[in-house]
Amino acid sequence: MLDDLFARLQRDAFGGHRLDRHGRGGEREETTKAYEFGDPFHLDLKGTLTNALLRDENAPAALGSRRAAGDRAIRLTPDDFEVYRSEQLTRTATVLLVDMSRSMLLRGCFLAAKKVAVALDTLIRTQYPRDHLTVIGFAYYAREIRPGALAELTWHGYEYGTNLQHGLLLARRILARQAAANKEIVVITDGEPTAHFENGQVEFSYPPTRRTIQETLREVQRCGREGITINTFMLERSRALAEFVAHMTKLNRGRAFYATPERLGEYVLVDFVGRRTRNVT
Repeated sequence: MLDDLFARLQRDAFGGHRLDRHGRGGEREETTKAYEFGDPFHLDLKGTLTNALLRDENAPAALGSRRAAGDRAIRLTPDDFEVYRSEQLTRTATVLLVDMSRSMLLRGCFLAAKKVAVALDTLIRTQYPRDHLTVIGFAYYAREIRPGALAELTWHGYEYGTNLQHGLLLARRILARQAAANKEIVVITDGEPTAHFENGQVEFSYPPTRRTIQETLREVQRCGREGITINTFMLERSRALAEFVAHMTKLNRGRAFYATPERLGEYVLVDFVGRRTRNVT
């Protein structure tokens, strides 16, 4: 059910994510190819000279007579150059939006989301240091969470409400400061939005008002215009949440997945690592 979360990674010059195509910026492969403009110049000297010699042997007879006269120079042309392939690497900036509303606590989802946040932060810091990760918790309003504080997160002091609009707004501003070509927002939630900012004040209502849904979807559209992909992990099978996420996914062209708290880490982390599998063609 879970497709690759980072299946749409675009080309980027540097980073830690392997892609299933070749390009610049990655480790050198043992296979070779004809040089093309823009390739890293990892020259295969033996292959290059062989290409020149083979071309020279197939040249017109006039050139052959010149070789017989003692001219043994190897003349290279641009088509002779052979280079080693290299893996294409990419860099990703990710914002993890964790729903911290009271319903997440009552349904046992908060601990699973907290574990994913800690694990994803550790994974990126240790294995993909060129990547950027920000964690934002959102309930009545959204706030950035320092990586060092992830393990100590508790539900105490958090309010009612699911202010996804504010979470997306903060995520979009953070990603705007990142130079990575690939920008992702990962949302973990168990309910549709029930709050949004209006004239500097939080408006909360359950069931959610049409105004809250509209303002949240406007922020989704802004993310799309800025090239930010939103991937949503739903921890509840409610019809209202499914309909809202379907609309959000259609607007943003992101992805939506249903996951259980027991397997949330598997869904997010295994897929995150899976995009780094080496595939040489």
